[in-house]
Amino acid sequence: MGNNSNRLFCSTTLVLFIITISSSPSYAQQPFRCSSAGATCNALVDYLTPNTTTLFAIRTLFSIRNLRTILGANNLPLSTPSSFPLPANHTIKIPFPCICNSGTGLSNRRPNYTVVPGDGLYHIAAEVFSGLVTYQEIQAVNNIRDPNLIEVGQRLWIPLPCSCDDVDGQRVVHYGHRVAPGSSVEGIAQQYNTSQDTLLRLNNLGSPQDLLAGAILDVPLRACSSRINNNSLDFPLLVPNDTYVFTATNCVMCRCDAAISWMLQCQPSQINSSCPAIRCEGAENFYLGNTTSSGCNRTTCAYAGYNSTIQTVVASDSTCPASDNPSAAVRLEGWRWNEVFIFVHMVLLCIHFVK
Repeated sequence: MGNNSNRLFCSTTLVLFIITISSSPSYAQQPFRCSSAGATCNALVDYLTPNTTTLFAIRTLFSIRNLRTILGANNLPLSTPSSFPLPANHTIKIPFPCICNSGTGLSNRRPNYTVVPGDGLYHIAAEVFSGLVTYQEIQAVNNIRDPNLIEVGQRLWIPLPCSCDDVDGQRVVHYGHRVAPGSSVEGIAQQYNTSQDTLLRLNNLGSPQDLLAGAILDVPLRACSSRINNNSLDFPLLVPNDTYVFTATNCVMCRCDAAISWMLQCQPSQINSSCPAIRCEGAENFYLGNTTSSGCNRTTCAYAGYNSTIQTVVASDSTCPASDNPSAAVRLEGWRWNEVFIFVHMVLLCIHFVK
C-alpha cells in the first residue's frame, strides 16, 4: 500500500506541476529597455495605416524632415513622389530619433501632433497612431493632468517605443516590428537574422507562445560593417539590410546589402550640386564607390566619414562565399531552465520514494 500511495502522490504532484507551468500567466510585454541614460540613436517602427493616405501625409504625421528618410528606410526608389498612395492597413517603416530615459527608450521629442477638433488622447493613441503608444504614455510625457482635457491646437509629443542598447555586444538598429497574425517568434527571428532566444529576452517573453498578434516587438537589426572613423560626425552610421541613408551633408548615399558581404556600400549621392568630387587619396582616378576586382579580391574606394571634409579609404575584401550561419544550439522550447531543473529533481525524488 505504501508504494502505491507514493506512486499516486508522485504522479499527481508531477501532473499538477506540469499543469501549473503550462497555464502560468504570460509575461506582459514591457516598454523597450534602454539602459544607457541619455544615449541617442536612430530607430524604426512599423506603422499600420488606418486609412488610405500618402507618403507626404505620413511624413507630416511623424514630423520627418525629408521624404528621402522614409524612402531609404523602406528601400523605395529615390524617384518615388511624396504623393505616392498607401492603402489602408498597409505597414510602413517609420524612421525616427530615439533617446534613453529612465531605463526605457522613446522618440526624442518627435513626432509632434497638433490636436484637432474632436480629438481625445485615446483616439490619438489607438487610431491616429495605430496603437504604437497608449494614451497614458502621451499623457505622462506631456504632463497632462486630465486626459479628458486637451485643447484644439495643442502640440503633443508622441513617445514612440525604441532602444539604443547594444545586443550581445553588437551595435544594432532597434526595430519595432508589428506582429502579423499567424507569426511565430522563430519565423520573425529567421526573417530578421537574429535568434529566437534574443527576441524572447529583449521582449520579456516567457516562451514563444506568449507572442501576441498586433504587438510591437523589439527586433534588433544587424547593420552593415563600415570603415567609418570613430571621430566622424556620423559615427556610428548604422544601416540595416535593404535600406539606404544619406550622410555627409547629403553628399554621400550609403546602402546595406547582406548579399555583398554585409559591407556598407557608399557612393556620391548626386542630389547636392555643391558636393565636391570624392576621390581616394593616393589612387589616381579612383573615386568614392569605384570598385575593381581580381579573382575573389575586390578593391573599393570606401567612405570613411566626414568632418570638415569627406574622408575615404582604399579597402580590400574577399567576395568568395563563406558560411555565415552559427552552429545550431540545442533548445528546450516552451520550458525555462529553472523549471526543467525542478522537474528533474522531483522525478528523482519520486524514484527514491517508490523503491
